[in-house]
Amino acid sequence: MLQTLFASFKVKDIRDRLLWICAGFAIFVLSVHVNVPGVNLKVWNQLLEQGVLFQFLGMFTGGALNNFAITAMGITPYINASIIMQLLTVVIPKLHELQKEGGEMGRRKLGQYVRTLTVVLSLFQALMMVLNLKNYKTPGGEGVFMVPTSGFMQFLYFTSVVLALAAGTAFLMWLGNLMTDKGIGNGVSMLIFAGIVLRLPNYIHNTFVLAGVRGAEYYIGLVVFLGVTILLIMGIVMLTQGQRRVPVQYAKRVVGRKVFGGQSTYIPIRVNNAGVISIIFAISIMYLPSTFANFIPPHATGFLGMLKGFIEGIFNPSHFIYNAFYFLLVCFFTYFYSAITFNIVDVADNMKKYGGFIPGIRPGRPTAEYLEKILSRITFISAVSLGLIAVAPTYIMQITNVKTFYLGSTSLLIVVGVALDTMQQIEARMVMRHYQGFMK
Repeated sequence: MLQTLFASFKVKDIRDRLLWICAGFAIFVLSVHVNVPGVNLKVWNQLLEQGVLFQFLGMFTGGALNNFAITAMGITPYINASIIMQLLTVVIPKLHELQKEGGEMGRRKLGQYVRTLTVVLSLFQALMMVLNLKNYKTPGGEGVFMVPTSGFMQFLYFTSVVLALAAGTAFLMWLGNLMTDKGIGNGVSMLIFAGIVLRLPNYIHNTFVLAGVRGAEYYIGLVVFLGVTILLIMGIVMLTQGQRRVPVQYAKRVVGRKVFGGQSTYIPIRVNNAGVISIIFAISIMYLPSTFANFIPPHATGFLGMLKGFIEGIFNPSHFIYNAFYFLLVCFFTYFYSAITFNIVDVADNMKKYGGFIPGIRPGRPTAEYLEKILSRITFISAVSLGLIAVAPTYIMQITNVKTFYLGSTSLLIVVGVALDTMQQIEARMVMRHYQGFMK
């Protein structure tokens, strides 16, 4: 594999694209350390340790959230905008027609809609973040922001913070699109990949520092933790790469003296059609109650106090009810998103239009029913597998008592998925130039 990797650098086109990816990573790392001025990082990090939601968002920023950098919100608004646009193309006929029949111009227009929506979402998210943090005070009276005393100057300062955070997200969106055009693979996915990988050295350092304090018993748990993690990664690879190939036969057509068609092919139905989207949807919903509880004062009494205690007790990642509900939400969104991404009726109609049929199945409605039956069975396996992957890290950390290495199902799926996709794209470019690929 290393020999093949070195061979890829001998091809100028692939080498230039890989260098673009490396340059994008370097720029991303630099942006992590461009802090928003006027932020008390000591108070901010104390607040981060209290919020599970912040830990989840921080996984994708590579430490920018901990530094309160201009890229603290990461690329999350762009992901949300892309998901929203995908859902809107299903319910709005004009957008669906633009996606299906618009060609390159239609894709560019949809891309413009996504970028515009990203800016709107990033401004809204930055505004909500600033409004939520500006009144936070420690018991000693310190705040997250060291704001000016003048009312107008305060307004200007908070406006500049909101614009800086939104501009950071817009910059990452531009950088990701540039990496997509000039590099290999999806640039936005590569930035998320880089954000997750950048946190690994901190996790490893904290883990071994704690291991030196606790002794041999902790090392045993750490070995078990690493072994189970490797098995989990193997399962994710199998789930990501798995597909059901439905055979398709195209009838022969005689036009003049030429014979067209007659070949056999297949429809590849991926096992995991939903990807990581179902887990992102589910975890976003699961963190809504915790976010709501943060707005309730810490020493609230009466109904609000009871509500805050109930939410913090039940909607805790270590609670069984939380994980059971999380599992069910992942299964639901897996079915929901698979139905959106794989349009059975369109596939069946296109097969019938071009003279294709599944052996033993009549074209048209019987084909659609047959494909729906296959998809429902595959989606069941995918939903249960993703649900188990989603809740597994919580119990792995509880059993092994290794809690300094934040293992997230979302981060594992993204890292494995991006690595496999990039490897396959390099493989395809190598094969095009008659080089041996990674996979023999």
